This record gives sequence, structure tokens and C-alpha cells, in this order.
Amino acid sequence: MAEVSGPAVPASGSIDRSERPGRVGLLLMLAGLLVGAAVGLSFVANEQAQPLILGLLALLAMAGVFFLFALAIGAIQLAGPASRDDITRAITDAAPDGKLVVEDGGRMIYANEAYMRLAGGDSFSNLRPIERIFVGAPEVSEAVYRLAQAARDERAYTEEIRMSPPPGGAAERDFAWYRIAVRPIPRPRGAAALWTVSDITHERERQENVFQELQHAIDYLDHAPAGFLSIDAAGAIVYMNATLASWLGYDLATVGSGGLKLLEIAPGADMLSAAPGLPGEVRTDRFDIDLRRRNGQPLPTRLYHRVAYGQDGAPGPSRTFVLNRSAGSDSDEPQRAAEVRLARFLNTSPIAIATLDGDGRVIRANASFVRLFSGMPRQPAAESGREASEPLMRDAVLERDRHAIEAALARAANGFGGLDPIEIGLSGEGERSARVWMSPADADGTQRVESDADRERVILYALDTTAQRQLEQQIAQTQKMDTVGQLAGGIAHDFNNVLQAIIGYSDLLLASHRPTDHAFQDIMQIKQNANRAASLVRQLLAFSRRQTLRPEVMDVGEALSDLTLLLKRLLGERVQLDFRHGREIWPIKADVNQFEQVIVNLAVNARDAMPGGGRLSIRTTNCTAEVERPVGIPPGDHVMIEVTDTGEGIPPAVLQKIFEPFFTTKEIGKGTGLGLSTVFGIVNQSGGAIDVQSTVGEGTTFRIYLPRHEPGTEALPEPEPGGALPKPERTAAAATPTVGDAAAPEPKPAPKPAPEPQRPAADHTGQGTVLLVEDEDPVRAVNSRALSARGYTVLEAASGVEALRLIEEHADGIDVVVSDVVMPEMDGPTLLRELRKHRPDLKVIFVSGYAEDAFRKNLPEGEAFNFLPKPFSLKQLVETVKTTMAG
Repeated sequence: MAEVSGPAVPASGSIDRSERPGRVGLLLMLAGLLVGAAVGLSFVANEQAQPLILGLLALLAMAGVFFLFALAIGAIQLAGPASRDDITRAITDAAPDGKLVVEDGGRMIYANEAYMRLAGGDSFSNLRPIERIFVGAPEVSEAVYRLAQAARDERAYTEEIRMSPPPGGAAERDFAWYRIAVRPIPRPRGAAALWTVSDITHERERQENVFQELQHAIDYLDHAPAGFLSIDAAGAIVYMNATLASWLGYDLATVGSGGLKLLEIAPGADMLSAAPGLPGEVRTDRFDIDLRRRNGQPLPTRLYHRVAYGQDGAPGPSRTFVLNRSAGSDSDEPQRAAEVRLARFLNTSPIAIATLDGDGRVIRANASFVRLFSGMPRQPAAESGREASEPLMRDAVLERDRHAIEAALARAANGFGGLDPIEIGLSGEGERSARVWMSPADADGTQRVESDADRERVILYALDTTAQRQLEQQIAQTQKMDTVGQLAGGIAHDFNNVLQAIIGYSDLLLASHRPTDHAFQDIMQIKQNANRAASLVRQLLAFSRRQTLRPEVMDVGEALSDLTLLLKRLLGERVQLDFRHGREIWPIKADVNQFEQVIVNLAVNARDAMPGGGRLSIRTTNCTAEVERPVGIPPGDHVMIEVTDTGEGIPPAVLQKIFEPFFTTKEIGKGTGLGLSTVFGIVNQSGGAIDVQSTVGEGTTFRIYLPRHEPGTEALPEPEPGGALPKPERTAAAATPTVGDAAAPEPKPAPKPAPEPQRPAADHTGQGTVLLVEDEDPVRAVNSRALSARGYTVLEAASGVEALRLIEEHADGIDVVVSDVVMPEMDGPTLLRELRKHRPDLKVIFVSGYAEDAFRKNLPEGEAFNFLPKPFSLKQLVETVKTTMAG
């Protein structure tokens, strides 16, 4: 290396064409100029030059003092930077990797000794750049081109190339591997690039040797006389050796990451990937199970399944050793066959079987037991040196059942058999249950501790009763709902008669009072409250699925679009309404009014679940028969209406009861508990089903599945005599949804719409004779007065027998019969059959608090009649009579 105070001299074999002016030289040059100026002025012999000479000498003295002071404090060094540069150059020259510095434009300004040897030159005149050294195969030229492009773009880049023969002094080898890297060097006088060339032939040879050794190890493992596979926590087979693949009949190329699942070769053996463990535990379990060959035939095997668990308790990929126990693989054939049959008998049994020690620790278990008690917590084994932990049976059951399980365990461990089964609840997620039997493993009840087999004191049998319990609960719930439905239907009939009288007499009083009378508003309040009561009765009938539906083919999208304005008024400004309609939604057949009531009830529930505002999304889509759907949804093509809110959600304990009538979590007076039960009844009566999914704090989703209507699959209904019935009047109370559990107070009255132009009043007067059959005297009296006031001649009968007598007396003078359905002595359907014997063309209108379907089945096939559900207004009665007579 160069001396500290002298110019830098490159090491032998290296070239340096860089220029580095020194700071000390500049200082000396400045001092020389000052001295020369002072000496030159000294020859000027005039008095005016003397002050200038003294000033220059003073300036020179000051520069000297400053230089000495800066040298003393280290601000100026005589040869420091040059010394550091020389040390860096010496290190670079001695490096085993070739170094080349190239300025922008391709000018080479530095090359170390290693690069000179690689380039095969000893002077700058024959120094070759990288592009001239590494030439040959196309892949080499392409790599060098990419490196040169990176150098021009001033970015770092690395390539590995193989040269045959190698350049420079490595000609004694047939080939060599080089790693060539380029990176930019920041310089104030222009960009430069540092090229580094490293000989990595020995590194590559070591890698190839390791790879060859790995290939040998894989080959040994593949052709070992036993099977081996690895399974991850998701049940995917990560690795399988060739021996096991051959046993199972699979091509090894198709087995690997994601190529084969555990359940494809071991149906029902999901416990291999689902068994829980302790954080940091390494557990080895033994399983005797049948694997399934590719052709479907079983392969009896014994598995030693080893799993290591992380610190978070998550299982890692397994190391599973597989022994073939099929015929011909064991010298002791009878014993092997017996063991295989016993293992197959135990592991394929749907009954969970396990052996326990005296403390209730699980010693051995079949596959059904592992699946049933998969959530059983595991405790570290007490025995030293035992690698696997043994779970306690008491930890698998709920706290309330632990005393019973421990008592039965103690009796069985002491040799007492014939114990009664125990119904227990299982710990873990969900409500699961099982029925457990216990019996002693040894008839004499003795205790030995020499081995695992000797530690087995109790044999446990268990059956999963979760589905049975759920079915029992569903049956009990169905029976309860049917009972409530029958009660609701009976109450509705009697209550509708009372409401019919109240509404009828209210109409009579309103007809005789002017709106300006003081009593007019009082009578109107009576009628409105009667209508509200009628709305509750209708919901009871909807819940009990005994209301009269008038289904028609409808487009779901159009029906929802018609509800947009009403829903926006109900939801308010803080709840955003979002409609998302699917494409080409199939038609359905349902009662439009009842369908609207379902959507309104769900929307109001959603509004109440979002007191601070949120989003209500209503989505429609087609669900084909192949689409997976929740449990309980019937098969076939359906149209799904999804109503989703971003509200508070429903707790699981409440979610199971939301469709029960009169169940509500609202304060008194803020919910009737009939809204969701009404939704449930309407959907079921329409042939559909409803599914609910809710997460507390996130929101609730109701999915309604209504069957697709196939045109041409059913005959079109014939028009009923008298034409279509007028729709019931929609009062303010009837239009207000009454929702159930999640119902809020009734929505505020909507703003009054702009007054429509007055239309001429409809003509409800008529002529003819009406036979009015009604067993309730108040109802018969008010209906008779209303028809008589419109010009009709009314004949009254309190029963069906009396009605037949009046028909005989008046012969052909009766034009229409208005009859109740449920009456003493003779009901409505019986009266109709008797009428048809004498007057087959006589027109009949049935009125009833029951649904039309409740009594239609008692009539002859194809019998024509009109129906008017109670309660109805007198105006509706008159309109129905006039329409029927005109038809």
C-alpha cells in the first residue's frame, strides 16, 4: 500500500485510474501564492507598496496560525483520507472475488487482482470488461445482458451462470459456476457501477451433494416395507410414500399438497386431524382402522399417529407410520386375522367404546369415541416418561353431570355390573348430549398396574343422543305450537263474532251521525279499536295457519318495489334501505297482502334492532335444487328473499324462541309477541320455509324460501260466481304491523297524502231477497238492518234447520243465501249440501271467523261459493251481496 504522506500506489496486479486531489496541496499552493506576492512587491521601491507588503505578510502569518490551530484540533489532517482510501483498496485488492468499477459510458477505472486473474490480463491495455469475459452459451449472454441493463438503470442485480470452459486461470476445470452482481456507487462526479464476480463452484457442488443425499433418503423412505404419510390440520395429505400409495392403488404423482384428502382414503377417520392437544405437546396415538383403496376395497392397517402441537395449541403436520395388516403380511395368520376382525368390529361400530382406569382416564378408544368426545380437554399424564396425555372422562361432561359419571365409574371399577345408562351433557361448543353405559373390565375387580392393558378397569359405551334430543325438542315445540294454534283458532272464531257485532253497530251509528257531531269521533274510536283487535285475531290465524289466503302468481321484485315508499317511512332517516334484486327471478304463488305483511314485519324488527341507525338490505335470488341450503329447507327450486340488518343481533337463547307466540323481550305495551310468529305462519302456509342467522353485535339475517311457481303445473282457478270479492278495508290499525319479539312501539302515523279528487259514491243499493243464516243474534240483527237499509228483502234464520224451512216456504223467491259456517244443529257445509238437492243454482255466501280452507274440505269437489271472512264492515257485506247477485 502507499505511504501515508505520499501518493497512492495500486497493489501489484490491480489498476486504478481515479483522480483524488488532496486538501494539503491546495493549502500549500495558496501559501506559495501569498509568499510570491509578498516577495514580488518587495522589489517595488516606492513608499506606497510598503503597507501592502506588510498586509500580505500579516495575512500569511494569520493563515499559518490558523493552519497550526486546525492541525492541532484535528480539523485538518495531512494524509488521513488518502490513508483510509489506501486501506480500503488494499482490502479490496486482497478479496477473493473479482471487483471492477466502471464509470458511466463504459470507462473502467478500477479492477482488483482477482478480476485481473479472471480477465487473463496484467495491464490496463488488455483489461477486458464483463461482457467480453463471459460469452458463450445463449443463457450466459442473456444473463450478462440483464446485468448490463441493471447497471445502466443504476439498480442492484445478481445472476448465477455456468461457464464451460471457465475463463481465466481456471482452465484446468471443465466448468465453473459464477455469481455476478452489479450495484451502483454514488459519486459526486458521475455515476459508476461496481461489478463483483464470485466463484461459487464449490458451493454448488455442496448443494448438489446435499440434494443427492436428500434424493437417496426419499428413495429409501419411498421403498421402505412400511407406509408413511403426513396429514395437516385441515385433513389434507401433505406426503405419502410410494409403498403406501402402491397399497392403496394411487399414482404417487397425484398425491401431494392438496392432491388427496384424508377422508378419501379413510372415511370417518377425521379424528386423526381433529384431536386436540396441549400447547407444546408431542403425542403419539395408535389406531387400528381400515383405509380405503382406490377401487373401494378396505385395507386393514395399524397407524402410529404422531402430532406435535405449537405453543398456541395448534396441531402441526403429522408423522404417521402405517403397517399393512392384510392377509399374507403376517406370519401368524390366525392371530392377525382375529385382531383385524376385532379392530374392524370396534372401530367401525357407531357406538363409542373406550376403556378407563380407576381414576377415569381414557386408556384406549375407538374412532366413534374420539369423534363423540373430540372436545375433551387433555391433561398432562402423571407418569414420568409418558409422552401422550390421557384425558379424564369427568372433563368431557358438563358440571351438573360429573357426580353421576364419577359414581358410576366407581361402581364399575369395583366390579359391579348391570348399571343403568346415564344421560349426560357434553362439554365444548354447542349443546350435545350422550347416553353412557359402564361395565367392569375384569370380572374379579382386581387391580394390576404392569401395563396399559392391566390398567384398564372400566369399559365405557356411549351413544350420541344430540340429534335425538333435538328431535324431541322439535316435536315438543311442534306439539306446543299446534296446541296454541288450535286454541288461537277457537278463540278467533268466537272473538270474530263479538268484533263483527261491534264493527257492525259502529257502522250503523256512523251512518246516522254527521262528522261534526260530538259522538262521531267516539264511535270512530270504537270502530278503530275493534279493527285493531281484528288485526290481532288475523295474526293469530296466520300463526295457526288457519287464515284464508288468496294466492296468485306474483313477481317478487315488483312486490318489493311497491313497498319501497312504505318501508322508507317505517324505517326513518337513520336507517338506509338497500335493495339488491337478482336477475330473472322466478315467479312465486303467494298472497300478495300477506307477503307484504311478512316484509313489513321483518323491516320494523330490523329498525328496532338499530336504534342508532344502520343499513337494511333486502336481496332476492334464485336457489336451484342443487344449491346447498340450511337444514329444514325443503328440496326443490326456491326463490330466496334475504332481509339483513346491521343491528344488535339476537342472543342464542332468544333465537330459539323468536317464533313462539306471545314471546317478547320488549317492555309492556311495546310488543305483542305475535309479529314473528305471524311471519312464520304465513311463510309455512305458503309452502315455504324461513331460516335465521344472527351474531350478537353484528346483525341478523332472515332468509325466506318460497317455492318456484312452474307455469302449467296446475289448472287455473275458475272464476267464482259473483266475480272477485272486494278487498277488506285497510284501516289505520290494520295497516300498522304488529311485530313480535323484536317489535318496537307502533310506527308514527305517516304524513297524510294529498287529497285525491272526489269520485262519485258507489251505488250499493239493490233489490232481491237475501236469506241471512246466523246463530249469533246481535250479528244477525245488525247485518239484517244493513241489508234492509240498502233495499234488500231479508229473511232471517238462526240455524240451518230454520233456513231449510224458509227456503221451502218461499220456493224460488230467494236470490242469495248468506250463511255462517259454524252453527248448532246444522253447520254451513251441511246446509249447502241440502240446498243443492232443491236449488242447485242458488248462490251462497259463507261468512266465518275460520279460514276458508278449514271447511272447504267438507264440501263436494268443485263446489262454488263466495266467502267473506269475519269481521267485515257492513259496506263489505253489501258489496259482496250485490256483486254475487249481479254475477
